[in-house]
Amino acid sequence: MIPPSPLCLGRLKIQFPVIQAALSGYSDAPMRKMARRFGAEFTLCEVMLDQFVIAVSKRKSRLYFAESDDHPVGAQLMGNEPEQFVRAAERLIGEGFDLIDLNFACPVKKVLGRGRGGFLLNHPETALKIVEAVRRKMPDSVPLTIKLRKGFDDSCDSRDKFFEILNGSVDLGVCGVTVHGRTVRQRYEGTSDWDFIKSVKRHLCERNRSEIAVIGSGDLFTPEICLKRFTESGVDGLALARGTIGNPWLFRDVSALLRGQPKPEPPTLSEQRDVLAEHFRLAVELYGEHRAATTMRAFGVKYCLLHPETEKIRQAFVKVKTASDWYHVLDLYVSQANLQNKRKIPDNFVFCGE
Repeated sequence: MIPPSPLCLGRLKIQFPVIQAALSGYSDAPMRKMARRFGAEFTLCEVMLDQFVIAVSKRKSRLYFAESDDHPVGAQLMGNEPEQFVRAAERLIGEGFDLIDLNFACPVKKVLGRGRGGFLLNHPETALKIVEAVRRKMPDSVPLTIKLRKGFDDSCDSRDKFFEILNGSVDLGVCGVTVHGRTVRQRYEGTSDWDFIKSVKRHLCERNRSEIAVIGSGDLFTPEICLKRFTESGVDGLALARGTIGNPWLFRDVSALLRGQPKPEPPTLSEQRDVLAEHFRLAVELYGEHRAATTMRAFGVKYCLLHPETEKIRQAFVKVKTASDWYHVLDLYVSQANLQNKRKIPDNFVFCGE
């Protein structure tokens, strides 16, 4: 198999075209660093509200990234007022983020109720005013991208509005679009429509805008599915989201298949434990021991989906309150099912990330 072409987002050329998506409550600096260690070259910080970015103190953790080992990194913004988007984008660029991504996709009820995220898919005029304002004020050297779902719902009117936003954004200067193949109404129910994502790439090619990167998103939980979606859809890249929570090995495995190599052996329990320990160390470094212990519970619950005694380990992670609790569970992680650390995940195991 011929290795895939680099993912080009403005001045950024990403050799491995599989990125860590922005995940609210998850894709903080520690998670992004773990993704990089398993092959991700480009990551997105968890989505941030424009008002938060404008008001927050400089050293708030969600604005933090390490100069040496967290580049290139993108910032995803959400809001509903063009001027606030501009102010937030300017601050994030000043903080050193390499790319700005505008979220017109979030399906969370309280977000929609405040006219943000996926709400804007029903309001192309507002969405395009935001794109125009941000692109006009940003330095030309900083790439601007957008995140969309396939529409607010499955109506023809919603489809027309999707393409109105897409075409208008491209004309205004965005260099890439991430498309999740569900509607806002669907939230995370049903399956992601990759035929629609394929049609988006075809549409841009027909408009002679093939240089605009299309990044596909939705239901990318196994390396085999990632390879299938990438090759069949013709997209320029993939955005891995829920499937990477507690499973950074997904980047390594997808990379191997895209290069025509065999899928690596699943990690042993000992290897999983070491990765969990490193992830926790990075969280302590950023948050301090107390906050890291509680913040990392959600990650521990996801990591243990790879463990043969998932429920027992999950219950242990749920009860973690201190750093010592965390290290106790890590010892339990490898001792319960495999004292000799030789047992691997079954080859037919499917990590769903749900």
